[in-house]
Amino acid sequence: MNLSNRVFSGRMSSLSLIVMAFAALVLASCGTPRNAIYFDNISDTAIKRTVPVDLEPKIQPNDILSITVSSLNEAASQMFNAPNISAVPGGNTTGGVSPTTGYLVDSEGYIKFPILGQIKAAGLTKKQLSEKISNELVERKLLIEPIVNIRFLNFRVTVLGEVQRPTVVTVANEKISILEALGLAGDMTIYAQKDKVLLIRENEDGTIITKRLNLNSNEIFNSEYYYLKSNDIVYAEPSKAKLYATSTARQNLPLVLSALSIVAVIVTRVFF
Repeated sequence: MNLSNRVFSGRMSSLSLIVMAFAALVLASCGTPRNAIYFDNISDTAIKRTVPVDLEPKIQPNDILSITVSSLNEAASQMFNAPNISAVPGGNTTGGVSPTTGYLVDSEGYIKFPILGQIKAAGLTKKQLSEKISNELVERKLLIEPIVNIRFLNFRVTVLGEVQRPTVVTVANEKISILEALGLAGDMTIYAQKDKVLLIRENEDGTIITKRLNLNSNEIFNSEYYYLKSNDIVYAEPSKAKLYATSTARQNLPLVLSALSIVAVIVTRVFF
């Protein structure tokens, strides 16, 4: 083989490597998402919610409640504010666990409250339970004009799937939208299907509902699922392109590269 042929053969070998690298790049990049932009059909406007927002959930078994009592007689109120330590772990925004102080609603729906004993809490809203405890304190002449404040300590939502940081988000103010939850999880990746975000919710009667939400549409702002409830699960589904890229393409990549190598060798030997 003369010098010109060797040079040409070297160029063809380099070309073969470039072809293989290009093929690998194409296969690896086939996960270009569809509908990657939030609310791409929204112009400057004012959207008025027509669906009433019900942010007063019913208390359920296994909920953990913070209950504080105050009145004009501070000393008398103190006996109803003794710490109630629960061994049930509480989630935080990093998915870890920490001890939780509060009243655990047992499997029968009751809490054990100082002096008053067992009180049925499941099925009531915070306001209803607050009024129930307040009335009991007055009827038993334990306090005069008591004020009972109740909060959920285990109000949290879980965000999974194609997000930057899958996590359990603890909601201190007991109000969070699906957009806020996704933001706290680092937002969805470019491979997520923003028009098919799955919401999983367990109702008070134990039934589990699933709902797919379209975050490319402004209709989400009027959805009854825009605001999340305690223990909701949000799952950002990966696009079909991402699934293909992480399964078929990657599995077949060594085979494709081997085939291209064989073709390059044959072309080099036959024609040069």
